[in-house]
Amino acid sequence: MEELVIRDADVVDGSGEPSYRADVVVDGGRIVSIVKEAAAAGCQRPKAMRELDAEGLVLSPGFIDMHAHSDLALLRDPDHSAKAAQGVTLEVLGQDGLSYAPVDDRTLAEVRRAISGWNGHGDDVDFDWRSVGEYLDRLDGGIAVNAAYLIPQGTVRALVVGWEDREATPAELDRMRQVVAEGLEQGAVGLSSGLTYTPGMYAKDAELTELCRVVASYGGYYCPHHRSYGAGALEAYAEMVALTREAGCALHLAHATMNFGVNKGRAPELLALLDDALDSGADISLDTYPYTPGSTTLAALLPSWAGEGGPKELLRRLADEESAERIRYDLEVAGSDGCHGVPVDWDTVEVSGVGDPALAGYVGRRLDGWDTARRLLLADRLGTTVLQHVGHEENVRAIMRHRVHTGGSDGILQGSKPHPRAYGTFPHYLGHYVRELGVLSLEECVAHLTARPAARLRLPDRGRVREGYRADLVLFDPATVAAGSTYDAPRALPTGIPYVLVDGRFVIEDGRRTDVLAGRAVRRTP
Repeated sequence: MEELVIRDADVVDGSGEPSYRADVVVDGGRIVSIVKEAAAAGCQRPKAMRELDAEGLVLSPGFIDMHAHSDLALLRDPDHSAKAAQGVTLEVLGQDGLSYAPVDDRTLAEVRRAISGWNGHGDDVDFDWRSVGEYLDRLDGGIAVNAAYLIPQGTVRALVVGWEDREATPAELDRMRQVVAEGLEQGAVGLSSGLTYTPGMYAKDAELTELCRVVASYGGYYCPHHRSYGAGALEAYAEMVALTREAGCALHLAHATMNFGVNKGRAPELLALLDDALDSGADISLDTYPYTPGSTTLAALLPSWAGEGGPKELLRRLADEESAERIRYDLEVAGSDGCHGVPVDWDTVEVSGVGDPALAGYVGRRLDGWDTARRLLLADRLGTTVLQHVGHEENVRAIMRHRVHTGGSDGILQGSKPHPRAYGTFPHYLGHYVRELGVLSLEECVAHLTARPAARLRLPDRGRVREGYRADLVLFDPATVAAGSTYDAPRALPTGIPYVLVDGRFVIEDGRRTDVLAGRAVRRTP
């Protein structure tokens, strides 16, 4: 007898087609049968060792977070309710060009410092891996939800070239190609970049194109945080489209939005650019989070020259009066490349987390100028995270309607007051933008969050409620599903999501996290 039957569910299967009533049978981690309208038709109803009454609940595929920063959180926090409680059953890690594999001892120490604001210092994690394959093997030890991995181009550059602002030599470029190929062979699904973060931003288009050719040869995709989301944003998007088309590589635009005052109301221009490329044969997708503020590290706003040489050199320059004044000028007057070419408005920058508990008094405060920001960067050793209140609601809504849109939380789980998107992205789509505003229909939204990202990841048996597919499933109440997280209470869990299954096992049951660790690394499909 099969393990589980979910009775009388309103199935929204990920296809975008209208929902239907069905009994869904799960066994051995897969959906083994779907009996539509069984009760109404008087059919023999399927039996199983356990029956779950889903009356009034929607059954959908588990949500896929296309842009996650859980690279260490999945290892240090077996509970991981931040994502499991949202109905997320798969996260894509290795984002924005900086993560923890592939590395050597030197690069690992540098990366840990550079992105401590995203993931913490990692003192509570045993870094017993160096390669992509070893990191994926570590995930296979048991995690709350599944995870796929992008090779971080900035980390690759740090490993091979270092943190210098210069072109790679031919030998270094060959080595980077080899490192990327090795990571793809070991299971990575593609390549990410952070082109406003050092050292990845030092790479010219020709270098990136050559790495994308390698990615394309393995059927992966390129996921850039491109060179500007502010001044020059449209040009930055066009650059990535042209680069990947030259390389013959699929493109997935990370947290695709149009921010800062210069881009208010300009989402239609971005979408027209993408439509022209799609209509001429380009392979493009994108992800967004359903909020207006962004979130990153405070150090990320600084000009790229200040970070040349790595985190130690950045701290040295911050401590030097002459260099610090030059940084201030670039930030406040010229518009630094780290702040997307827009002069910083300190009133939009809110501290969301600090690495040093002694600095907790800064959390929740808007920065009042460069002097405060500089002191904080030095005292916190670059570990500070911030919210930037620079987005536009009309742009958010326009982009989420697009035909290649998917959902990505960009969730930074560090800090005492993180962005609420980390705990709320997926129920916020369903509750606010579907039920309350009607920006998307329920069926459309579920397709954006499930089947569409699964297709980008080339996963042949995920993202749909379909016989033979993996039983990564979520049951939610469409009348009550909502994000609990707010800017004041960012770690509050969602409502209206009583059941989540990963590989056919309940990770959320009756609205509470179980002790099940059914997640594993999801490797590139050859």
